[in-house]
Amino acid sequence: MWYYKRVCGRIWQQAMFLKYKRKDEGEALRRVNWILILLILIGFVIGGFIGTYFDGTFLNYGQSFGLSSPIELDMGFIVLTFGLKFYITIASVIGVVVALTVYKFIR
Repeated sequence: MWYYKRVCGRIWQQAMFLKYKRKDEGEALRRVNWILILLILIGFVIGGFIGTYFDGTFLNYGQSFGLSSPIELDMGFIVLTFGLKFYITIASVIGVVVALTVYKFIR
């Protein structure tokens, strides 16, 4: 009987340790993901600035996609306008690659 209590006690302790360990890892994962998203956005913005600075070069070559004209929703008392357009250039892709490299060194 004493052996049963000892084994069950150890299993309980290990389960509690894993429970708290997983909780801490999840919080760290959420924090790291926000940093990754922020770095990717910064990479797109800096790449966009570089693309507009070197206007006549291959760095400004890209593709735009999204809604060509915004969608307007008129409900009488409020008018909502929805629109989203992305313009991805070679410079913005280079900026994202640099941001991912920075993230790899931070992590």
